[in-house]
Amino acid sequence: MHEMSITQGIIDLCLEHAGGRRILTVDVEIGELSSVVPEAIEFCFEACSQGTLLEGALLTIIRIPGRGTCQECGRETPLTELYGSCTHCGGNRVVIVSGEELRVREIEVDD
Repeated sequence: MHEMSITQGIIDLCLEHAGGRRILTVDVEIGELSSVVPEAIEFCFEACSQGTLLEGALLTIIRIPGRGTCQECGRETPLTELYGSCTHCGGNRVVIVSGEELRVREIEVDD
């Protein structure tokens, strides 16, 4: 399960930026095309945060939909897979615009 190591990386990043203060909330963006299972991150977060300054913190996952720009018709199209086709013209030359994200958007720390 690669989500365990991803979750540990999220926790390490938060601790690095918290300045030794307790972390109350963590907002994480996960793109639908990122191959990361948000439910697995939620499950791993509690286990990985035990005994750290994140223990008991509220994890909020913001899901970012997949979108691309078609190089054939120039229109933006929704994507549900990495190598999707344009929903407007059926073209296969689609450049991903969003949906591959995996980032910590915000942390809230205790004063």
